[in-house]
Amino acid sequence: MAGSQESLQVNESKPSQSITGLSLTPQHTILLQKQARVLLFPFDVKKNKQGQMINPQNLSENNSNNEEKHKVKRKHRELGTPEIEAMFPKEEYSLQKSALCSQTEPSAAISKNTKDVLSLSTEMQSKQDGDGDGDENETADRDGSTELSAYEKKRLKNISENAEFFASLDLIETAKRLREMITKRPSHGIKRKKPKKAEDEIVCRRSMRLLKVDPSGVPLPDPSPQPDSVVDQYTRLPPGPLEMIPENQNGENEVFKGVLHMWMKISQSRNESTKKSSSMKRYQASLSGMVISEANICKVTKTRVCSMAIHPSETRTLVAAGDRVGQVGLWDLTQQPREDGVFTFILHSQVVSCLNFSPANPAHLLSLSHDGTLRCGDFTRAVFEEVYRNEERDFSYFDFLADDASTLIVGHWDAGVAIVDRRTSGSSYEQFFNSSMSLIRTLQVHPVNRHYFIAAGGRDVHIYDLRYFKSKGIKPLISFTEHLKTLASAYFSPVTGNRVVTTCADDNLRVFDTSCMSSKIPLLTRVRHNNNTGRWLTRFRAVWDPKQEDCFIVGSMARPRSIDVFHESGELVHSFIDEECLASVCSISVMHPTQNILAGGNSSGRIHVFKG
Repeated sequence: MAGSQESLQVNESKPSQSITGLSLTPQHTILLQKQARVLLFPFDVKKNKQGQMINPQNLSENNSNNEEKHKVKRKHRELGTPEIEAMFPKEEYSLQKSALCSQTEPSAAISKNTKDVLSLSTEMQSKQDGDGDGDENETADRDGSTELSAYEKKRLKNISENAEFFASLDLIETAKRLREMITKRPSHGIKRKKPKKAEDEIVCRRSMRLLKVDPSGVPLPDPSPQPDSVVDQYTRLPPGPLEMIPENQNGENEVFKGVLHMWMKISQSRNESTKKSSSMKRYQASLSGMVISEANICKVTKTRVCSMAIHPSETRTLVAAGDRVGQVGLWDLTQQPREDGVFTFILHSQVVSCLNFSPANPAHLLSLSHDGTLRCGDFTRAVFEEVYRNEERDFSYFDFLADDASTLIVGHWDAGVAIVDRRTSGSSYEQFFNSSMSLIRTLQVHPVNRHYFIAAGGRDVHIYDLRYFKSKGIKPLISFTEHLKTLASAYFSPVTGNRVVTTCADDNLRVFDTSCMSSKIPLLTRVRHNNNTGRWLTRFRAVWDPKQEDCFIVGSMARPRSIDVFHESGELVHSFIDEECLASVCSISVMHPTQNILAGGNSSGRIHVFKG
């Protein structure tokens, strides 16, 4: 029996208690003499809702279904048929997917899957029958029941019906047609924009005044030509002398003739008294006694005041002002009413940036403009002579180089400097050179050492020495480097020239010690001051009081409006305030050389005079 009889040995092993999922431990191992075959069945120890153990047969059915799904996928890949996925439960997914994807044989796929589910146990049993008779009873016990319940049969029926329904919709063909419809074909033609309709366009409104038509559409007549007295701002006046005829007076004016006679008298008597500085207490007391009234306010120029000068006479108060359009106004405060004492002259075509009475002859008033002309008004002869003219360059400032006013130094906006000798015939200048600055805004000669002069413009303040004059150019002797923005002015102190006050757009007033002309000039004081006048006001220019060596005057942006007097140490000495009479900013200020008289000009052409 040992050689012919089969030896059967069955080993049963229990699954490990630590495994909670599937167990891959072989449940039955059959060893045959002729042939050995191992069958693996996953075993799940989970319980169902009723608390019963799950039959391993169900797990084998799942494994069979998975094998069938892989077969279906391989078949689709061979046939090139796309797959359509639908939202179904996990149990129905494999059957419905195979039914939707197979359009040629939908019934075959459904019947095949259904057959797999119904005959799972029979197939397993048939596989084991060929191996031997010894495992028949064991296979029958393991398969249990081969029939499906009524619920499962109805469920499989619903799955097959749904699969047939989706197969009948021809979704693949429909999706292909939709893709063809959505895909845009490239156009080979040129697209042309359709012209907009006239009613859709927005019509821009235009001013009838600019179109020169009245509201009814009738063209307006040409405006009347301007009178000859109005001078174009950008056209220079013809060269040569101009008659001293006031523009605001019609015909022969007896009052102006009387003023000319008065000028002849005051020009004969000159004040030879020297300038002496008083103590600070006396100076403050004199400033406090200066007041203003309505009688001392008058409109002298057409537009804003850009320059001012006071006649040095001690018997009459005469103020001169230059405006933005080239007009020069004279105001005699002794005349009543006030309008009778105002006389205006059109001497230039652009800004009058500098006015000065001659130190040698007070009957001469010199005016300089940006239009490149420098004129001298001689009141003894009632004529405005042309001293210097250069149509290629714009002038910015001038000062007297000699005590007798025979020579002048003229600054140009392009940083050029000219030395003009009035004793020569005509209006030719003697010397010209270029400075090392970007531009020149103000220029002044040292009161004691006349060969020094200071120039301010841009961010530069330089002191030059005329003894080192060269035709190609001149280098500065001293440079001030403390300024952060553009400068409006720089002036020597009136008596000794030992101090220089500068006005800068960085809202600071600075005082420098120039008692020793060395390469380094020390900064003594910096006064915080609002210099932001804007474009509609003339820039502030701090100027020294001719009677006081250590005090300077400047306008103020503070409210109430005022004109301030500062000491060189930065201390505020006095503020001229009058809320009723002084209600505007006086950018330009000038003090009488010997009397307690202060004049300030604003942007409307009015002059305010404080008198002691």
